[in-house]
Amino acid sequence: MTSRLAERLRQLQGAISDEPAPELSGRLTRMVGLTLECVGCPMVVGDRCLIQGDSATSVEAEVVGFEEDKVYLMPLTAIEGLKPGARVIPLASASRVPVGPQMLGRVVNGAGDPLDGKGPLQAEARVQLTGDIINPLNRAPVRQSMDVGIRAINALLTVGQGQRLGLFAGSGVGKSMLLGMMTRFTDADITVVGLIGERGREVKEFIEDILGDEGLARSVVVAAPADDSPLMRLRAAMLTTRIAEYYRDQGKRVLLLMDSLTRYAQAQREIALAVGEPPATKGYPPSVFAKLPQLVERTGNGRPGGGSITAFYTVLTEGDDQQDPIADAARAILDGHIVLSRRLAEEGHYPAIDVEASISRVMPQVTDSEHFSRAQRFKQVYSRYQQARDLISVGAYVKGSDPETDFAIQHIGNMSQFLQQGLNESAPLTEAIEQLMAVVPERRSPERRKTAVPNPAGNRDNV
Repeated sequence: MTSRLAERLRQLQGAISDEPAPELSGRLTRMVGLTLECVGCPMVVGDRCLIQGDSATSVEAEVVGFEEDKVYLMPLTAIEGLKPGARVIPLASASRVPVGPQMLGRVVNGAGDPLDGKGPLQAEARVQLTGDIINPLNRAPVRQSMDVGIRAINALLTVGQGQRLGLFAGSGVGKSMLLGMMTRFTDADITVVGLIGERGREVKEFIEDILGDEGLARSVVVAAPADDSPLMRLRAAMLTTRIAEYYRDQGKRVLLLMDSLTRYAQAQREIALAVGEPPATKGYPPSVFAKLPQLVERTGNGRPGGGSITAFYTVLTEGDDQQDPIADAARAILDGHIVLSRRLAEEGHYPAIDVEASISRVMPQVTDSEHFSRAQRFKQVYSRYQQARDLISVGAYVKGSDPETDFAIQHIGNMSQFLQQGLNESAPLTEAIEQLMAVVPERRSPERRKTAVPNPAGNRDNV
């Protein structure tokens, strides 16, 4: 009797072990705009879940806040087919994203899913969306220059490996074209491009026309068009940074190009306002200005002997207002800024870089003294001509009135030609420095002549 009972228990034990574990789920109680409220499902901020709707439809969402027993969710995709009481199921491993060398040449969205129609993504690993924070004292200092292939930047605004710069410009002055030239002409090992909040048409044109097959072959593109949800745009910026961090940890020199940091801030503003955060500065809640440095500080150099992330963030200055809150905050946390001028763009001057308003804060650390002093001399002469430009154009300036202005007028033609560059023209760093040395020679100050002081009265005290 005992043996038969033991045998029966062994048979039933296998069946019991195969039973699925109970599934924890909550229910949807409220939906206002893009904000969803859920109860009965304990989750932490950043967790993702699946909301089951009608007709076998489901919406993926992420936890963005909570209040007492209510959890606030933000959808990743369009909201369709949801009703009160819809089931909310937590997703176990949704916060991990794909990374690996197989991503080169691919275009993915903010969730890491391929958009290019080249089949499923064969990633080497899946990692957390937020990487480990590196102690600033453990980072390697910025000491080596990086070639970005743009003559004006290489010579006058030299970029260092691990530097973070902002590309400030209004709409339609050539930001995307400049980024595309960098991807093709840079000497970085890998380029990671984030297209955040751009028009869908511009995403395709950037990949096919501006980036091209050559640039795409050693790049990873993360695209979240303007019609994506704000949470997807936010995640796309974070995924772009996470992919760059992965390659940096492999010892690679990475060039990260994000277009644009303003769209990232606007996405965070939409989310923060939707969950009830009060606006602070021109409609931007405080969380926007807290998240900007959290994103930017993840780039830069790694530990000594490791790789680096050199980052360019485009900042959209609405109405060419350089005092826009996001532009002002970005200047404070970046290692330099490059300003594109609408006036130069309208004159057919490309790239329309305003060298007077631009600066690279690490240039003294990555250039020799001769190169740095010649770049300063170039800016001084160029600025002197711009100050007298109106007088010169109306014929009010008289030659010989000021030696520095005469010198600027003499060399402004070569200087303007030096600052311009064709879309398919590459300007390596060494070549750009050589051209800089030739375009504006050092002006030697005339030696002071010794002249006798006239003494008509013949008084020795006056000599």
